[in-house]
Amino acid sequence: MIKDSRARIIEKKSWNNYFLFSLESPRIASQAQPGQFIMVRISSQPYPLLRRPFSIHSKDGKSIDIFFQVSGLGTDLLSQKKADDVLDILGPLGKGFHGGAGLKGKEVVAVGGGRGIAPLYFLAQELSSHGASVKIFYGGKSLEDIPLKEKFESEGFDLYCSTDDGSFGFKGFISEYLKAELEKFTPSRIFSCGPEEMMRKIARFAEEKGIPAEFSLESVMGCGFGICWGCVKRIRKNGEEEWVKICEEGPVFPSEEIIWTEEEK
Repeated sequence: MIKDSRARIIEKKSWNNYFLFSLESPRIASQAQPGQFIMVRISSQPYPLLRRPFSIHSKDGKSIDIFFQVSGLGTDLLSQKKADDVLDILGPLGKGFHGGAGLKGKEVVAVGGGRGIAPLYFLAQELSSHGASVKIFYGGKSLEDIPLKEKFESEGFDLYCSTDDGSFGFKGFISEYLKAELEKFTPSRIFSCGPEEMMRKIARFAEEKGIPAEFSLESVMGCGFGICWGCVKRIRKNGEEEWVKICEEGPVFPSEEIIWTEEEK
């Protein structure tokens, strides 16, 4: 883990209440892997006190990108930052997705719901660089909630979009669109991030078809590196259930290890 108290915002893009920041942080960029995240100190003031977690959306030699939606005080304050402002960040943190050379020549699927698309661009780039064929399933409530669709298209990924209101692409949830498409092909692996209900459904589809799957779990985090126990989840390991810290043991877990909440089973 690296603490970079001088991570400069070198570019800022926005779409309604979605934002993409490029942060100059060479040391963190050199170590970042798909599925990992950073913790951002939002303000120099005592409130809000806790850092906020953000998936690493992409990287190049000297910078990392984060993509987020304004959903509360912390993200609202962050969205007001400007180019050349400096952030205090920690990272890269957590354990990311698996893949790489082992999926060369294979067809894989990455499914993102809303802001859950954030870590999947980095992942798709990595998989593609190793020779995998990547299909992106990207869903949102409306067209405004899939602002990165052109970015994925420009990289040449096969893109499947859905909106709840039918304003663009398939009308309905992205999990429903995926289920329909899985009747036509069987990928070697599924990767996903987004609302838990969406991921639970995808986990069931994957299990029914015998497709290995990995999920990046979202959680409120206090520290990001296992001190506060604020992001626990029940996980199954070696046939036994235990509470683990998402920030330390995840945020990415194989489908077979995740125990979904009782009311959603």
